[in-house]
This record gives sequence, structure tokens and C-alpha cells, in this order.
Amino acid sequence: MFANYRYSRLLVLLSFLAAAGIADAQNELRNTFLKDADNAMAAADNANAKLLSPSNYERAAKAYETADESLTRGRNIEYVRDKAAEATRYYKEALEVAQLAKTALAQGLKSRQDAANARAPELSRDLWDKAQREFASAIRYLERGDLKRAQRYDIEATSLYRDAELVAIKAQYLDETRRLIADAERARVERYAPITLAKAKSLLAEAEKELNENRYDADRPRALAREANYEAKHAIYLSEVVRDVRDRDVTVEQVILKWEGPLREIASAADISADLSNGHEGAQAMLIEYIENMRNLNQGLEQERDQDRTRLSDMEEEIRALDERLGGATAERAALVQRLEAEARVREQFAQVEKMFGRDEARVLREGDNIILRLVGLTFDSGKSNLPPASFNLLAKVERAIDVFPQSELIIEGHTDSFGGDELNQRLSQERAESVKQYMVNAMRIPAYRLISVGYGETNPIANNETEGGRARNRRIDIVIKPNLDAMGSQATYNNQR
Repeated sequence: MFANYRYSRLLVLLSFLAAAGIADAQNELRNTFLKDADNAMAAADNANAKLLSPSNYERAAKAYETADESLTRGRNIEYVRDKAAEATRYYKEALEVAQLAKTALAQGLKSRQDAANARAPELSRDLWDKAQREFASAIRYLERGDLKRAQRYDIEATSLYRDAELVAIKAQYLDETRRLIADAERARVERYAPITLAKAKSLLAEAEKELNENRYDADRPRALAREANYEAKHAIYLSEVVRDVRDRDVTVEQVILKWEGPLREIASAADISADLSNGHEGAQAMLIEYIENMRNLNQGLEQERDQDRTRLSDMEEEIRALDERLGGATAERAALVQRLEAEARVREQFAQVEKMFGRDEARVLREGDNIILRLVGLTFDSGKSNLPPASFNLLAKVERAIDVFPQSELIIEGHTDSFGGDELNQRLSQERAESVKQYMVNAMRIPAYRLISVGYGETNPIANNETEGGRARNRRIDIVIKPNLDAMGSQATYNNQR
């Protein structure tokens, strides 16, 4: 029995070795007969020939499959060789057509990719299918060698792909708004809140117009659609309130009193007495002023905290280094004292400059030792870079502020909101900064070597670009004053010695 067991194991081992030998032989045969076809197929795949030359690619694939299957079944070697050669030839023809298509049908290929990126197969199915049929015809004629007719179909396909892309982009940004407005119309909102609903429709139309003119700059259309959504929802809410007032016979006085309640609560949280005896405007103005003051105070405290941390760290490091080196410590400690005196002088000058400007003229900020004049009162006409004459009084105050920091370096920064193309915003911000620089050279007589003008376009927002108020704050000119601390420290030391 043991002998039979050993004999069985030997048979299994021999079978395994035979199978391994057969597999090795099969691999060797594939390398011999299908190597050229494999290489040709890889080159065709790399050129996307399956899309750009489908007929040739399909013939090649069938011939390759036949050659591979015949080789596996051990059919006539000459037949295998002929089929492999046929597959190689068709793959090479598919590659040639694909390479030609990338130049001859370049517009169609690009518009097809753009439409696919915009999810046109999902969001604009009918137009996408029509474009696909035209593009397939272009490919078919290109494979036949009829370049002129292929390009004619390519032009039609390009137009359809672009239409499909635009429909898909609009669907992404505007479908929700359309649905909301349709819901509002079905609910007869226009009867109760016509002004608000009309505003939603106007914003939707404006967003669609923006997309028609420039589908690739979606910042403004997206913001307009968001505003339209808000107005549509607001119209639905207002219509429900109006219906409720009508159905429940609520008086206008009761409605006003109800809506004054939240304003009183907000004012109370700010420790402000909301005087509504003459309407909400007075309380509104007080709350806005309170919020602005709190924002500025918080910003100032954050800046002072960061500066104190940095200053303390620097001082500790310097003192530690001085303690380690006794030689020359007196001179170095004197330099440290001089530096601290210069920083104290900057704080005094900052307070002096801060008092020069009203809230609607400029924000005065600190960033390290630098002073930033954020000129909120300096506005340009849309798309223009010429300084308006109305800004000259504000710039006169800027000149006095700069005089507080003699020998300082000045950087004029131009900034825009996110609406418009990136290149346009970059150029416009640079031109506006340059206009301010030239004014400072010509009118203020500041040497050009002290001035640097830089345009940042939309890249450095300080507020939310999704709101009109935020965009207005982002459209700004900042003047960065970089004090000469060495000169200021020497002057402070000289004054103390006197």
C-alpha cells in the first residue's frame, strides 16, 4: 500500500512538471509569433486608437484573438503567423489614423473632452449623443482617407459638443434656481411677493447671460445663482407670511411689532438700547457701528498678541545669547535697548496715524513692525485704473501719514474681488497700484526708489467674495509702510542722550 502511495505521488509530480513544461513552451511560442502584434497593440492603445480608429482597431483585435486561440489549440503555425501579421498590420493602421485624428480632428477632440469634463453625458444627454454620432462619422471618413469630409463632420461635432458643454454647465449652476422659481410659480408666489420673485428671475437671467458670454469664469454666475436661490426662497417665505396675515386677519402693526422683537434681542445682547420710536434705522446704525468697533478691536488685539509673542521670543533669544557671550555685551545690550525704543516709537506713531482717518476713509493696521493703510474710501470706476478726483483729499491724508515715518519703504498693493478672469484682475490690480504710485511720485514728491507697486489680483481676499459687501472690501488699495527702525532707534537714543 505504501508503494502504491509513493507511485501516485510520483505520477502527480510528473504531471506537474509536464504541465509546467507545456506552459513554458506556450509562452515561448507567444513571444515568437505575437510579440510584434503585442507591441503594435500597446502603441495603438497608447494613442487611444480604440476611439480614434475603431474599425481598424476592431479588425486588429479579432485577428489577434484568432491567432492567440489558434496558437493555444495547436493549429497550423503558418495560419497563426498570418493572423498575427494581420493583427499587427491593422493595429499599425489604427495607430496612424489615431495620430492623424489628433491633428485633423483636434477641435472636436478638445470640445469633446471639455464637454465630458462638464458632465455633458449625464446632464445634456441628447446633445451629447448627437455630437457623438457626428464625431463617429468624422472618424469613419478619416479611416476611409476622406480628410475633407471628416473635417466637415468634425466642425459639426465640435459645435454640438460645445452646446452640450454649455447646457451641462448651466445645469450644474442654474438647475436648482430654476426648480425653486418653478416651485414658486406653481405656488402662485407672484401674487403675494412679486418684487422678490421678479428679482430672483432677473438674477437667474443675468447668471445665464454671464455663462453664455464666458462659460469658464463661473465665479460671478455662481454668486448670481446663489443670490437668485436666496430671493426665490425668500419670495416663497414672504408669500406664506402675506397669506398668513390675510387669512388670520393680522394687522400691519402686529406684523411690525413682531419683526422688531429680534432686533431688540440682538441690541440687548450688544448692551445697546434699541430706540425704534422712529423706525429701525437708528438701531441698525448703532448695531453696525458696534460690530465694526468689535471687529477692529479684535483685530487689533490679535495683532498685538502676535507681536508681543514674537517680540518676547526675540528678546529672550537675544538676552540668552548675550549672557553666553560676556565680551562685547555692553554694546549689544545697548543695541537691544535701541531696538526696543524704536519699536515703542512705532507704536506711538501708529496711534498717531490711526487718528488721522475716518471709518469710511481707511483702516490702519499693524503687521509686525509694518503699518498698513487699507484705503476703503479709495474707489475706482468699474474696469478703470485712473484715480478719480474725489480720492485726492484722502490721498492728502495718506501723505501726512507717510510723513510720520521718514525714510520708510512704501509698498502699494492693488487687490480685486473674484469676479472677472484671473488675468484681467491681475492686470487691473497692477495698473491701479501703479496709478497710486505715480500720483505719490508726482503730487507727493516721494522718491521713486522708496516705492514699490504690486498687483495681487483676486489672490488675497480679506472678506467673503460671495457677498456684495465682502467683494467691495476686497476691491482695495493697501499701502504698506515699512519703517526704518535703525534710523528711528538712533534718533530715539540721540533724543534720550540730550
